[in-house]
Amino acid sequence: MSSAQSQDAAQQQRAALIADALAGLSAPRKTLPCKWLYDAEGCRLFEEITRLPEYYPTRTEIRILTEQAGSIAEAVGPGRAVVEFGPGDGAKAALLLDGLTAPAAYVPVDIAPEWLEGAANRIALAQPGLPVLPVVADFTLPFALPRRLGTAPRLGFFPGSTIGNFEPESAIAFLRRARGTLGAGARMLLGADLVKAQAVLEAAYDDAAGVTAAFDLNLLHRLNREAGADFDLGGFRHRAVWNAALERVEMHLVAERAQAVRLGGRVIHFDAGETIHTESSHKYRPERLAALAAAAGWRISRHWTDPEALFSVWLLEG
Repeated sequence: MSSAQSQDAAQQQRAALIADALAGLSAPRKTLPCKWLYDAEGCRLFEEITRLPEYYPTRTEIRILTEQAGSIAEAVGPGRAVVEFGPGDGAKAALLLDGLTAPAAYVPVDIAPEWLEGAANRIALAQPGLPVLPVVADFTLPFALPRRLGTAPRLGFFPGSTIGNFEPESAIAFLRRARGTLGAGARMLLGADLVKAQAVLEAAYDDAAGVTAAFDLNLLHRLNREAGADFDLGGFRHRAVWNAALERVEMHLVAERAQAVRLGGRVIHFDAGETIHTESSHKYRPERLAALAAAAGWRISRHWTDPEALFSVWLLEG
């Protein structure tokens, strides 16, 4: 990507950030899209979160991908081009690709260049000779795969239970859109967190060291830096709660006092105790995930879990 293209992409991203923030913070129940949590500092903090003792999803999914590598490779089949939606640091893709038979290419897709470059470099070093074709895009919106990908059958890869960040209708829309992007004969390997004890879930999103709190509050810092807002970070605190009715963990930023914030030429008012809902992380029961996949035109072919049934990996077929 040229310097001019990079500047244009940055301007477009800033405009989208401001538009999303104004829309979400003007709503009766204030929200901010969780995708904006992941700037460079957010990426760094999230990597730290994945190593915390309370945060089981990452290490458990890695365990599944490692211990079930042979079974997954057999079920996926040979010669597939792996398209990863949100690659993180590329560690999970590296595990997957190492176990697959003759993968044809790796296409990481992410809105954050910080993630994308690191993941692409990691796979290029680990898989010499494998075409690595990164795409800067918001994978929640339509995007085109690289022409160089050719006609190899595709395997979508969506780990980390990121599917849980979507509301059910949006999750179905994403899976349906991914099916269209990947094309005929595609498969999808999907990581999904499972319903479990409330105490375990809330601790995973509100760790004792305060790293998740810093991650959440960094979103306000980003709005100050990139969108010209004037949030007082000391005026908000992080809270994570289990919503049993909707079977999801919710992250909120709670206003410690009544205050007003300037953003995009407007003034946003907060009452004391009012929250900004920054992320939902839905947890799944097998029957609910099967229904979600079916509504998007996929069927479940196989699934794998750990002995404690904390996490699951699912293979979908179109």
